[in-house]
Amino acid sequence: MMLLVRFCGPLLLVSYCSLVFLAVARTSITDPSEVNALLAARNSLIDPFKHLENWDKGDPCTSNWTGVVCYDTIGTDGYRRVQELQLLNMNLSGNLAPQLGQLSQLKILDFMWNELDGSIPKEIGNISSLRLLLLNGNKLSGALPDELGCLSNLTRLQVDENKISGQIPKSYANLSSVKHLHLNNNSISGQIPSELSKLSSLLHLLLDNNNLSGNLPSELSNLPELRILQLDNNNFSGSEIPATYRNLSKLVKLSLRNCSLRGAIPDFSSIPDLSYLDLSWNDLTGTIPSKLSVNMTTINLSGNRLNGSIPGSFSNLLILQRLSLENNLFTGSIPANIWQNRSFNTNDRLTLDLRNNSLSKILGKLNLPHNVTLRLGGNPVCIDAYVSNIDQFCGSEAEGDGTTESSTNYTTTCPIQACPVDNFFEYVPESPVPCFCASPLRIGYRLKSPSFSYFLPYIYLFEKYLTSALELEPYQLYIDSFIWEEGPRVKMYLKLFPAWNDEHSHIFNSTEVQRLRRMFTSWNFRRTDFFGPYELLNFTLVGPYSEMNFGTQRTRISKGVWAAITLGAIACTVVASTIVTLLIVRRNARYHQNLSRKRLSSKISMKVDGVKFFSFKEMALATDNFNSLAQVGRGGYGKVYRGILSDNTTVAIKRAEQGSLQGQKEFFTEIGLLSRLHHRNLVSLIGYCDEKGEQMLVYEFLPNGTLRDWLSAKAKEKLNFGMRLNIALGSAKGILYLHTEANPPVFHRDIKASNILLDSKLIAKVADFGLSRLAPVQNDEGTLLNHVSTVVKGTPGYIDPEYFLTHKLTDKSDVYSLGIVFLELLTGMHPIFHGKNIVREVAMVHRAGMMFSVIDSRMGSYPSECVERFGSLALRCCHDTPENRPSMLEVVRELENILKMMPETDAIFSESMYPYSGTSASSSSFYTSINQYASSSVSGSDLISDVTPTINPR
Repeated sequence: MMLLVRFCGPLLLVSYCSLVFLAVARTSITDPSEVNALLAARNSLIDPFKHLENWDKGDPCTSNWTGVVCYDTIGTDGYRRVQELQLLNMNLSGNLAPQLGQLSQLKILDFMWNELDGSIPKEIGNISSLRLLLLNGNKLSGALPDELGCLSNLTRLQVDENKISGQIPKSYANLSSVKHLHLNNNSISGQIPSELSKLSSLLHLLLDNNNLSGNLPSELSNLPELRILQLDNNNFSGSEIPATYRNLSKLVKLSLRNCSLRGAIPDFSSIPDLSYLDLSWNDLTGTIPSKLSVNMTTINLSGNRLNGSIPGSFSNLLILQRLSLENNLFTGSIPANIWQNRSFNTNDRLTLDLRNNSLSKILGKLNLPHNVTLRLGGNPVCIDAYVSNIDQFCGSEAEGDGTTESSTNYTTTCPIQACPVDNFFEYVPESPVPCFCASPLRIGYRLKSPSFSYFLPYIYLFEKYLTSALELEPYQLYIDSFIWEEGPRVKMYLKLFPAWNDEHSHIFNSTEVQRLRRMFTSWNFRRTDFFGPYELLNFTLVGPYSEMNFGTQRTRISKGVWAAITLGAIACTVVASTIVTLLIVRRNARYHQNLSRKRLSSKISMKVDGVKFFSFKEMALATDNFNSLAQVGRGGYGKVYRGILSDNTTVAIKRAEQGSLQGQKEFFTEIGLLSRLHHRNLVSLIGYCDEKGEQMLVYEFLPNGTLRDWLSAKAKEKLNFGMRLNIALGSAKGILYLHTEANPPVFHRDIKASNILLDSKLIAKVADFGLSRLAPVQNDEGTLLNHVSTVVKGTPGYIDPEYFLTHKLTDKSDVYSLGIVFLELLTGMHPIFHGKNIVREVAMVHRAGMMFSVIDSRMGSYPSECVERFGSLALRCCHDTPENRPSMLEVVRELENILKMMPETDAIFSESMYPYSGTSASSSSFYTSINQYASSSVSGSDLISDVTPTINPR
């Protein structure tokens, strides 16, 4: 009996304390039926990263469960109920469980941007409290359930960008509160139900890119609040645009592109706020209405059979950005006062596309401001010999299109080294305090149906609108980049910076991050119809925010309950700690006796073939007992030492610090992988040490440091273009080997100039690759599938924007990063310098035909054609869209072709030109750069991590 008490006493005590706690806390727990519904929902999903693995443990409202938000007690039964289920962009697959319909108080159901398939459960129609149903960006199929029409409190229904088929249920006319109905980009067929005209609160109706047919319902003109009607790319064969649509008095945007419409264009002059009218690629006839709203930014009537002349009243459209009338039957003159009657600001644009008509004359002078693009090809006016400069406007593609916009940027004279970009910090643009350094929140954001054709003139208004909605100061928002997508839509990357205050905080606190995320995900912004509906693509937490978890809003517990819990916990802790201390003292001696024996046996069983084991004593001797004079750098993994082995071989020794130690199995698994990677352009692993609680990796020593050293302004030696081209080719070959010949394949994920090392002959060798970068296996067709990461890995400036946004890692992510390195080789710039982005800067001068203005002056003379091709290759590698980037094999072949074009005297540098002359750790090392943009890994193994050295570059 005493023996039982001795061993079971602590366990019984802890169990008793747990029961006391649960008895106190149970006064406010989640409804068990809703817990079961959540478990059923989880079991129907496939979560590759185990976000949801704790859904069967404890109470969802007191556990930190991803995506579940509960509030205080509802009703008289003492139970809390789930009110929000938000699983945005978590790479989930599987299907939606019917049991979701049991979440009786649910207000927000958000599964946007996952990989869900199957159908939408009809049981969701039972959740009468539902306000937001957000399922867009998945692979859902089947028909829209009729039962969703019972959701009388629903304000937003988004199922766009799925594979939904069937017809739009007439029951949706009962969605009396709905303001946003987004069913676009599916395979929905049949007619648009005229019953939708009963939706008196409807603001935005997006049905574009479906298989809708029949007539356009004239009854839609009865929608009193409608602002955006977008029906592009459907087949309303033979239907006319109802003349009653002129009664849509609050309409801002009407887009009916490619809908097989016929007949005349109605008179829309009575719609005062109409800004965007797209009726292109139909079969419309007749003339253009002579009067349109003065707020027009876009008129697209191309690809019809319209005739008559261009109305002179268009000269009153002073904010017009695009007038597209090409491929029609227009005759008469072109009124030059369309551009002559207005003044242009720097960012204003006006494109007039009048090609392929019968226009014969220009009324006025053909002296266009640089903001204006005019296209006249295919008109009789192009053969008018009396207009001296007419030829430049009559090509099939006139120059100065104006369709390409560059994102905003800023300049700063702040010292680069003062802002620790290795933890995703940067200078705050337009900060009221000069050189204020902070870490921003990074957000993917998209305008789904904007009412303009060019964004730059409206950026200031957009920033003002967004910061006002978020309750931020204007300087706290920075639009890092934006790009027009098909739709048209505007996808952008936003940065939100913390405010400068007396406490000089450089990051948002968790409460503020949660508030901002909630503003985006709950659609609480003040509505703006001109910018149209938006969607949150990603709310990425990196750097200091990477450990934050905001899935749950915890419920409040009364002070009395907390007091009881606290007293009970103290009593339990005192008794338990006494017993545990006695047990630890007794068992500690036996543990130490067995420890050395266990270590020895594991060493024997876990040797790695082809890799040498070094004892701790050998490592200490090689580095003079890890003397600080032998240290050549440090990184996220630990310190790096230059060592000399007993056979006089010089090596680089990476010694893990306590926080970087792995489990022994993981350590040996990774060494096993690295031991199989052998290529002329990869840094070679020589051996390892796993002894006395230490983990060390031993690599070949690279005497000429990193590529970043050689590109630094402080570098004494210079690289000519031929040398740079060979370094680029060697790096590409090393990465190509990892992608295609390593077994298993490896995606590097952190390619940068400081991870490309140079040996004594200046041969490039790629470093920093390991187990955490394993590529996905091949599918049955032999192609590599996309790999998805829980968090983003990489260095600011080098990270593929698409990978950053979607977390989907592919070989094209490495191509992007290597493209950045190519731009560094070409220009000598850092990826991010004084607030500018190297891709945007080089792309801008390349488009302007001024590529050679940014070439690194230290490169000396160079063959211009080769440099031009190398620059074009680099920019292709850095294309925003992965599909438009070359493969690594194509990169290697293009570099080889450029090398063949080089004059013989420049093509290949002599291997004897740079003999190994380093004799001390201060002159050269495995890593010797002081790279201000080096970054520790955000996540994952870091066995060969980047290093920020402690010595000056050569």
